[in-house]
Amino acid sequence: MLLEVRKSTLKGRVDIPGSKSHTIRAVVLASLAEGDSLIRRPLDSLDTQAAIAACRAFGAGIDTSDPGLWKVRGLAGRPRTPDNVVDVANSGTTLYIVMGTAALCREGYTILNGDAQTRRRPADKLIAALSDLGADVFSTRGNGMCPLVVRGPLRGGKTAIEAITSQWVTSILLSAPCAEGETELRVTKLNEAPYVRMTLDWLERLGVRAEYDDAFTRFRIPGGQGWKGFDLPVAADFSSATFFLVAGAALDAEIELTGLDMHDSQGDKAVVDYLRAMGARIEVDEAAGALRLKRGQLRGAELDLNATPDALPALAVAGALASGTTRLLNVPQARVKETDRIAVMAAELAKMGVRTEELPDGLIIHGGGLRGSAQLRGHSDHRVVMALSLAGMAADEMSRIDTAEAVAVTFPAYVELMRSLGARMEMRAED
Repeated sequence: MLLEVRKSTLKGRVDIPGSKSHTIRAVVLASLAEGDSLIRRPLDSLDTQAAIAACRAFGAGIDTSDPGLWKVRGLAGRPRTPDNVVDVANSGTTLYIVMGTAALCREGYTILNGDAQTRRRPADKLIAALSDLGADVFSTRGNGMCPLVVRGPLRGGKTAIEAITSQWVTSILLSAPCAEGETELRVTKLNEAPYVRMTLDWLERLGVRAEYDDAFTRFRIPGGQGWKGFDLPVAADFSSATFFLVAGAALDAEIELTGLDMHDSQGDKAVVDYLRAMGARIEVDEAAGALRLKRGQLRGAELDLNATPDALPALAVAGALASGTTRLLNVPQARVKETDRIAVMAAELAKMGVRTEELPDGLIIHGGGLRGSAQLRGHSDHRVVMALSLAGMAADEMSRIDTAEAVAVTFPAYVELMRSLGARMEMRAED
């Protein structure tokens, strides 16, 4: 699909949908729980549907007939070996987390695969760590990527991991409590630390024991644990809110975002601080769970995005619309997401007259504005498509973004919600 975008003025209120990261953790934990669970206000997207399909393949009963209340019948820590290949589609989060789930199966082999982008995402160090803990895991192509074959059981033991993505640590934290013995995990490097905090928050809510230091470098997780089913809501998604935050700060806009909890563990709430550092006018009403934004005069800033790699595409657009130079730094993992987002954003912004410089771990953007019309590639990356739509709303002439259907991976309602604010954008079939 093509997304056609024209210069827009935005005004109004948007209720931000549930978090993808929280929803996937809730689905996996409910599937491993004993008894029934209720997940309130989940996000229904292609990524979360991939997690549901995977957990169903392991034997969990999941009823999603009510979009606001999912019901899960858990497996009491004993997933069953799937009858067929588990296809995680485009969801890297699902792939990494259910590698740990597959390692809990006590007999047979689980085969995990995904789409072309997922088959390019590295899993080598998680393969090694799960193997240290008793599982038999290998890549069929011998390159540390999908397709993967996993055989349990996960016995526990000692391992170390260099976590270029926090999802590898989350995979171990969610599966180790159900292993036969105790797990000791040493993390030699950790990107995206707030997502580990999110995982630990879920475990602590459910009474699962895990010991760890403040820097998340050492963990001790007793094995043989279990937890009961739960009834919990999913927090609104700051990663999705990022696109509205940048729109409110950088475009002709006056908008209010509702449903957000500034005390939640999501790392992308830091986007509020990033934009304030660039001069944005953002009012936080914690009592109402609302953020109010009016366009400000943005200026360049130096931002460390190690904890918030998903924000890079949108902040690259903010940098293009700011005065001066913006440096997005310390985010090497942005190169191994659905796309190499550093290279992709540099290439697409160049089509709109923006000068950038790539770093091994970041992007320098020389601001001053955008021009249209542009034929832009979305690269089948949901966050790239949404970021480029922000650029399109700032340019004087119409922009067209291809592979725009990718927004459904995490934010199916994106175009509809932007249009509700007055955005001039429309999905069209490609010729």
